[in-house]
Amino acid sequence: SGRALLGGVRLVSLNGIKYDGLRAGCAVRRLNLHEYQAQQLMKEMKIAVPRGTAVSSKEEALAAAKELGSRDIVVKAQVLAGGRGLGTFANGFKSGVHVCESPEDAATIAGKMLGQRLITKQTGAEGRPCSTVLITERLYMRREMYLAITYDRESQGPVVVASSRGGTSIEDIARDDPSAIKKIKLDVNHPMSNETATTVAKALGLRSDETIRKAAYQVQRLYDLFLEKDATMVEVNPFVETPEGDIVSVDAKINFDDNAAFRQRELHDKRDTSQEDPREVRASAADLNYIGLDGNIGCLVNGAGLAMATMDIIKLYGGSPANFLDVGGSASEMQVTEAFTLLNEDPKVQAILVNIFGGIMRCDVIAQGIINAAKVINMRVPLVVRLQGNKVDEAKVLISESKLHIVSADDLDDAAKKACTLAEITHLANEIGVDVQFQVPV
Repeated sequence: SGRALLGGVRLVSLNGIKYDGLRAGCAVRRLNLHEYQAQQLMKEMKIAVPRGTAVSSKEEALAAAKELGSRDIVVKAQVLAGGRGLGTFANGFKSGVHVCESPEDAATIAGKMLGQRLITKQTGAEGRPCSTVLITERLYMRREMYLAITYDRESQGPVVVASSRGGTSIEDIARDDPSAIKKIKLDVNHPMSNETATTVAKALGLRSDETIRKAAYQVQRLYDLFLEKDATMVEVNPFVETPEGDIVSVDAKINFDDNAAFRQRELHDKRDTSQEDPREVRASAADLNYIGLDGNIGCLVNGAGLAMATMDIIKLYGGSPANFLDVGGSASEMQVTEAFTLLNEDPKVQAILVNIFGGIMRCDVIAQGIINAAKVINMRVPLVVRLQGNKVDEAKVLISESKLHIVSADDLDDAAKKACTLAEITHLANEIGVDVQFQVPV
């Protein structure tokens, strides 16, 4: 089953596993900026944002709050996750967003956030580190709206998603009142016209000529940012009208296309890898298409479709995939070795399943990568290998001559059953405190 989301992203759920169709199709890693980084970028593009300063210490927080010259101060934890306001820090401190009435209070709150891990509904139980907080002014709002610019698969181009209802999850709005969401198609080859910008402003529910004019200008500047910086999504929530009639982007999330990193180098240097799964960071450095999951069976497969089928059949036989790892059709022996190292060092992995259908990706290259990995790392978990296709006979000869202890399988059903069984053996042994080690080299 599947459902289309904004921007043409498609989430497919099979046997309880959800896959992002865009990420599964190719090695896509989209740069995601912190709120304060996005605001700095937006200021450069003449987009109105609240006054604020990013700080990394309690002392800096006090100075930044005093500089605002206001008794309405907001302290916001800078972690790359939604639901910060409802989150909890590892030290028990509640909420990653606080409103303070004095600079001293703001500094105290910042001190409780910095150096801690914030746990939200999007971070998982481990949370994400908070090394920076944003000290910003509190804006009073006459109207909260929602605005996003993203790519839409259906129209094969950019679209604006606008709603007069902001300040809440767009998914909730779509569920409760779909008519409140408007989509306006854009031409990727041209700047946004005044006419289109005015249409967007009206879709936001604005009525007076002056606020429509101000909103239209802000929308045009946001679209300029979207195009000039090779963004894949600019989401502003809330996009607000103040009591004075100004239009301000209060909170924004911006994602960027990694394929454009070569011409947006300064922007991509802002990447904060501390907010990412360390496994994915390592895989990215090796140019591997890897997505970490929470299961116990590591998967090394070539091709996104085969990878998803492999993960599904693991689930079918009672196991749980620990990752999505597609080595593609041009992986080198070095990349295959790095992939094995990554899987073997994951403490959650209790067995590894290799499933290769050789075409462009030759089976003998995979086999040589397995042999190389076994020479340089201590394979601590059992290894099940299923190879078919281009150069499979040569691959089997290489493995046989290497004298490695590998569990072989000729079909995917058999391979999945064996991997799940071996993982269960390891799991049961660990539960009773028995140390089980699988030595691959003879």
